[in-house]
Amino acid sequence: MFTGLVADLGTIAEVHSTTDGVRLAIESPLAGDLREGDSVAVNGVCLTAVGLCGDRFGADVMHETLRRSSLGEVAEGGRVNLELALRADARLGGHMVQGHVDGVGVVAGVREDGFARVVTIEAEGGRDGLLRYVVEKGSIAVDGVSLTVAAVDDASFAVSLIPETLERTTLGNAVPGRVVNLEVDILAKYVEKLVGARIPS
Repeated sequence: MFTGLVADLGTIAEVHSTTDGVRLAIESPLAGDLREGDSVAVNGVCLTAVGLCGDRFGADVMHETLRRSSLGEVAEGGRVNLELALRADARLGGHMVQGHVDGVGVVAGVREDGFARVVTIEAEGGRDGLLRYVVEKGSIAVDGVSLTVAAVDDASFAVSLIPETLERTTLGNAVPGRVVNLEVDILAKYVEKLVGARIPS
């Protein structure tokens, strides 16, 4: 379990692609806080830390994850949002994030709004896809960053990013066309399943 509060911007040191999947080597001071087998969120994707060595750790990305996320597009030298798993005695500063990416979105627009920056993202499937779980002022994780939805329509949603978020996460470099990982609020999916089972179609 994570909170969507990014702890560090890691650097992709190596990308090893095989027919079995991809192994990433990531450099970050957070590697010193990891043990073999620990969970770590990489751009919002929960991965297992392996091959720890100094400020570097490895993570295997299987085909299912490559299909459902943007991790197949990362390249050596790229930056990624990192978060360690939530401790039971820690504050829940963001929202409940599992690290189980529901799909991807594409940045459709970026505009300045005072000291904030508004990013509009088109989501997979539109209103019949992920957007049915997205509500104004609700929570969503974008590349592992816990954000509040500022607006939503039939094809996209918008988030407003404060300077702290722009500086501490990869979203500060978001440009139109960029693919981002999306995880909707898990509570919305449970409500849909429970209520849908009791309402005739």
